[in-house]
Amino acid sequence: MMKSVLMIATAAFAASGALAAAPASFAQCGVCHTVSKGAANGIGPNLYGVFGKKSGAVAGFNYSPALKAHKVIWDAKSLDKWLTAPASFIPGSRMPYAGQADAKKRAELVAYLKTLK
Repeated sequence: MMKSVLMIATAAFAASGALAAAPASFAQCGVCHTVSKGAANGIGPNLYGVFGKKSGAVAGFNYSPALKAHKVIWDAKSLDKWLTAPASFIPGSRMPYAGQADAKKRAELVAYLKTLK
């Protein structure tokens, strides 16, 4: 009985996104970005809760004027465009990342970012 309860609780916890592991494609992102609630910004802003937020909205991070002015809401479509080619999507942004050409890897990244809440 206890084993069944534990399995159900673990499945519910995993479904909530709390146990979501970063995909391998996030390794490059993790060099600059933190992802835990309340964690300090790194070279890039903390990405916890980024999905659904306006660009340039993480407190305490020094965004480029271009990114602050863009005012995009980070959803699946805008994140996909950003991850494809940041400098093309928001010219003048300072993120030193050329982009991810692989659509599958971008989809994994977007899905992962969506769990960070």
